Amino acid sequence: MNHNKSISMNMSNYRILYNEENVVNKLTEQIISWFPRMPREYVVVCIGTDRSTGDSLGPLTGSLFSAKKPKHMKLYGTLHQPVHATNLTDYMKEIAHNHKNPFIIAIDACLGKNSSVGNLITGVGPVLPGAALKKSLPEIGDVHITGVVNMSGFMEHSILQNTRLSVVMDMAEIISAVLDSIDQRLSTSINYPAVLRRPYKQMG
Repeated sequence: MNHNKSISMNMSNYRILYNEENVVNKLTEQIISWFPRMPREYVVVCIGTDRSTGDSLGPLTGSLFSAKKPKHMKLYGTLHQPVHATNLTDYMKEIAHNHKNPFIIAIDACLGKNSSVGNLITGVGPVLPGAALKKSLPEIGDVHITGVVNMSGFMEHSILQNTRLSVVMDMAEIISAVLDSIDQRLSTSINYPAVLRRPYKQMG
């Protein structure tokens, strides 16, 4: 969970309401535009806990994406095996051990202004987990997707507990669909990790 204002250290970001038309395609294309040209191992890290409604966006997304059986991206963080404040560092060590120079997509919930609630925000750079609750945790991600689940302000723990599950679930379904769309755009290479299949353009 992070504050809206602390989402990324990079100015490159894109936001869209989760219920906007063609939201899955728009987010997919934007994120793919930031993918590296050279093949990398692709890792998705869904951060959060099922003990808090508002902070369950990450693990809900992870479980929904896992059910789609991704072929080209390794997933960390589900409802049954969440990645959260107390084990994030351990998972980061595991990822570094298991994957050589991975390209990481980090998923997390965040709090923001009232006018921002319902926005999905993706950008270049890491998320800062725990910022909304003033926890000092390591940043993670080459790109990120965050969902503004509620307003920031006083008593963030209470705000997260009183966040509507229906909104969080709807956002998780959209993000998992985006991840699945990206996974389907990747293809396996014999000599390298998954390769992004870019649209063919005819020469005029």
